[in-house]
Amino acid sequence: MKWIHEGESPDYRFSLANERTFLAWIRTALAFLAAAIGLDQLAPHLAGPAAGEIISLTLCIFAAVVALYAYMRWAANEKAMRYKTDLPYTGFLRVISLFMVITAVVIMLFITYAG
Repeated sequence: MKWIHEGESPDYRFSLANERTFLAWIRTALAFLAAAIGLDQLAPHLAGPAAGEIISLTLCIFAAVVALYAYMRWAANEKAMRYKTDLPYTGFLRVISLFMVITAVVIMLFITYAG
């Protein structure tokens, strides 16, 4: 992270806003992790043990990916502010949205056909 000492220090308000955005991404990762734990512990018979474990594991992996992406996005934004360049565009929002839609549909199908 040598870039931390290079370039021009950004206005502290922008750095704090970038940090708040990072924390929002971390909250999103925590929500996915909480959903995985909740599904595993509170609804183990929703779709059978194997399907429930697969969904929970997928949610855990996605939580880790979102947490890692949060840091990478924070660093890229901080670097862009220091070098006075455009902030990088993220297409990851589509990935999260698509993942949520697929997860919701799968869980709704399990709820509908499990009972």
